[in-house]
Amino acid sequence: MSNSISWFEIPVTDFDRAKRFYEAVLGINIETLNMGPDTMGMFSTDPNVVSGAIVYNTDATPSKQGVTIYLNGGDDLAPLLARVVPAGGTVLVPKTEIGSDFGFFAHFVDTEGNKIGLHAMA
Repeated sequence: MSNSISWFEIPVTDFDRAKRFYEAVLGINIETLNMGPDTMGMFSTDPNVVSGAIVYNTDATPSKQGVTIYLNGGDDLAPLLARVVPAGGTVLVPKTEIGSDFGFFAHFVDTEGNKIGLHAMA
């Protein structure tokens, strides 16, 4: 097993708002796929990387409790974190050094109410 994670889904209640938020914060284009009654916004379709999606369906319940996923903050998570508030989110934990050469992390709440982490080595 090369990665502990193979796929993740972030539940959303307003798909278009969430898509705009994640595209602004991460600086990526999110591809929209309709899968029956579900709408998915793919972070990446590259089969060689671990990826996930924002997902709208009738069971979608965003939450600040439970599992926290950490998105890749790139070379330095500070620029991504700086885009959270202007995009409509809230920073919970600012860029914080982990120690022992494990890099840095931060937490934010997205426009849907999900607590999400960022991780980077700088």
